[in-house]
Amino acid sequence: MKRFIVGFIVLLLVGIICAGLVWFNFFRDKMIAQFFANFPIPTVTVSTIEVKPQTWSPGIEAVGTVTASRGVEVSSQVPGIIKSIEFKANDKVAQGKLLVQIDDSIERSKLSAAESTLQVVQDALDRAQQLFKRNFATSADLQAAQNKLDLAKGDLEALRATLGQKQITAPFAGIVGIPKIDVGQYVQAGTAFATLQDLDKMKVDFTIPEQQLPQVKLGQALVIGLTADHMDYAGTITGIDPKIDPSSRLVSVQAVVDNPNDELRPGQFVRVRVKLPEEPSVIALPQTAVVLSLYGSFVYQVVEAPPPAAPAGQGAAAQGGQAPAAGGAPAAPAGPQLVAKQIFVETGRRSATDIEVIKGVDPGMQIVTSGQNKLSNGSHVAVDNSVDPAKTASAAK
Repeated sequence: MKRFIVGFIVLLLVGIICAGLVWFNFFRDKMIAQFFANFPIPTVTVSTIEVKPQTWSPGIEAVGTVTASRGVEVSSQVPGIIKSIEFKANDKVAQGKLLVQIDDSIERSKLSAAESTLQVVQDALDRAQQLFKRNFATSADLQAAQNKLDLAKGDLEALRATLGQKQITAPFAGIVGIPKIDVGQYVQAGTAFATLQDLDKMKVDFTIPEQQLPQVKLGQALVIGLTADHMDYAGTITGIDPKIDPSSRLVSVQAVVDNPNDELRPGQFVRVRVKLPEEPSVIALPQTAVVLSLYGSFVYQVVEAPPPAAPAGQGAAAQGGQAPAAGGAPAAPAGPQLVAKQIFVETGRRSATDIEVIKGVDPGMQIVTSGQNKLSNGSHVAVDNSVDPAKTASAAK
């Protein structure tokens, strides 16, 4: 009997404890639900842009290398000792300007003797012609005198050519580089003295895929820049290689661009954009508006939130009327609640700041351009377009 009473008490206690736990869990869930029901919905501040058709300026993007329109390594054709250097590094020189003088004292001394010899044989030829007219000389004597004159002229011209080769002049106008020789140094024929580059116009060599070959032609406009955000130099295509590289399937293209401030230098790496005909009525968005993910590209559209379901028993308010405020005055209507709607899109070409949207958005939509990292589908948003992040980013660049 005692065991039965003890067992009943234990069973009763266990039942009470279980009932208490069930009640506690029910009470806790109810309080949590009540708490979150009254919890204010967080609002994310975003900036937006209205989708509008625009004129798209397509282009072929490439990378290229800059070379001077004319550039040479100034060198000598003859050996000798450097007598003088008539330039400094980065001098702008005119065509024909003397750059380096090689010692020519021996040739100049021979020049005087050659000129005297030429005068002597010229006088001998004149006498032979007078004697030939008087029949005191034969035609062989006249021919021998003429041959001696021709030999003397040849020797004199050879000396003058050698003197010219020892005066190294600029073959064209340009900027001369750092001297690579010193006064008094003996140089061999072919020794480079300095580089001379004409920087007024520059050549740009780049390649494009063979699929884009039909889109380029001679005289077509293009722009280049040191970065993709600053395409400041305009030029035209001047050459297209008629052969496609069979190993890379690329086509070599050459263009000429103006270089008014001498900022472009031979050997520089540049960005190239070949201009193609403009296309009207293209839907494009700032690249900041499109989110790329493993599941595809998407954007957030700002739309009005659907009206909340009215609780039963609110009478006129539940039927679309306005609930009276304190004192009987009608409450002021609240502004529309805005939410973010996730839309997957199909993207196409890109420009420096924009990306083409082929499918997914229509004109008139309000698309989020900043603040997407805090959004999810259905998030409440507030629009603040006082700062345009796309323009701010472009200005910073």
